[in-house]
Amino acid sequence: MAAIIYKCPNCGGDLRFDPEEQVFQCEYCRSEFSREQTGRFGEGEPEEASEMLYSCPSCGAEIVTEETTAATFCYYCHNPVVLSGRVQGGYHPDGILPFEVSQEKALEIFEQWIAKKRYVPREFYAQDQIEKLTGVYFPYWLYDCQVEGRLDAQGRKQTSWTEGNLRLTRTEEYEIHREGTMEINHVARNALSKANRKLAEGVMPFAMEKMQPFHMEYLSGFMAENRDTEKAAFTMGVESEVRQFAEDSLRSEISGYRTVNVRARETRIENPRWRYVLMPVWTLTYRDKNSDKIYYFACNGQTGKVCGELPVDKGQLRGLFLKVFVPLLAALLTAGYFI
Repeated sequence: MAAIIYKCPNCGGDLRFDPEEQVFQCEYCRSEFSREQTGRFGEGEPEEASEMLYSCPSCGAEIVTEETTAATFCYYCHNPVVLSGRVQGGYHPDGILPFEVSQEKALEIFEQWIAKKRYVPREFYAQDQIEKLTGVYFPYWLYDCQVEGRLDAQGRKQTSWTEGNLRLTRTEEYEIHREGTMEINHVARNALSKANRKLAEGVMPFAMEKMQPFHMEYLSGFMAENRDTEKAAFTMGVESEVRQFAEDSLRSEISGYRTVNVRARETRIENPRWRYVLMPVWTLTYRDKNSDKIYYFACNGQTGKVCGELPVDKGQLRGLFLKVFVPLLAALLTAGYFI
C-alpha cells in the first residue's frame, strides 16, 4: 500500500487543507493551491508493507497505525500522511464533507464552551491537553430512498347540544384515506464501531448539500478513519425508522376528528441507495486517571455544533459542600433546630 504526502512545489513544505479558505496551503512559504493542482504534488510509491506498518515518504520513518486509520501524521517529521490503500477499492468513499471550521476556530469554540461549565478538572482544559484537539474525518453510511405510503382509517366527529331538558349528541363517521410518495435523503449512521457513538452522532446534523466527490487530497492535514461496519448492519433498523416516519407523516395529515381509528396501513420502500462518506469532526478526549473513563469534547467541523461529556472535579465539589453546608449547619445549631 502507498503512503502519500503532498509537497509544495515551491519550497518542498507539506501541504494541508485550509478549512477557512478552502484551499491547500503550504505550512512554510504560505503558497496556496486548488485541489486540482495538488493532485500533481503527491509523493510516495506503492510498497510492500504489513497491514498496519508504513514508511513515511518524507523521512523514511516507520508509521504504525490502527487497522481503520486512513490518514495520520508521521510521529517523527510531523508531516501529514494519507494511506491511499485504505481509501481504494471497496473502501473508496462516495463523498466527503471538507472541513470548514479551522483548528483556531474550534479552539475558540471550545474555550467559550468550557467557560460555561463548572467543577471541571483543570487537567481537562490545560494547555498541553487542548493542544491535542484533532480534526478527524469519521466514516458514515448515508441512506436514501423513496417511500410509497397508504393509510386507511375511520374518523369520528361528535356534536352535542341541549333542547329543553334533553342533551342530544350527533355522531358522524367518516372513511379516511391518505397516500403519497416521500423522498427520504441522508439518513446517517456512524460506520466506525470503536468511535464513541455520542461523539460521532452528537455533532449532527451536517449540511449534506455541500457534499463533494471524494479526493484523497482533502485528508492532508487531518486524521481519517475507515469504516469497520457494513451497511447490512443498519439496513433493518433504518428501514423500520423510514417506515415509521412515513406512517407518522400520513397520520399527521388527519385532523379535525374527535377520534381516529387506523384500520390499515402500508409502506413500500423503492430505490434504496447507500453511500459511504467521510464527515469532519474536531475531537478532544481525556482519560480520567481515577475512574479510567474517557471523556470527550466534539465540534462539528462544518457547522461548529458542539457536544461533550465532562469529568467532575470531586475536590471542587467537596470544597463547595464545606463552604455552603458547614456554615449552614452551624447556623441551624445556633438557632436550636437540632435540639
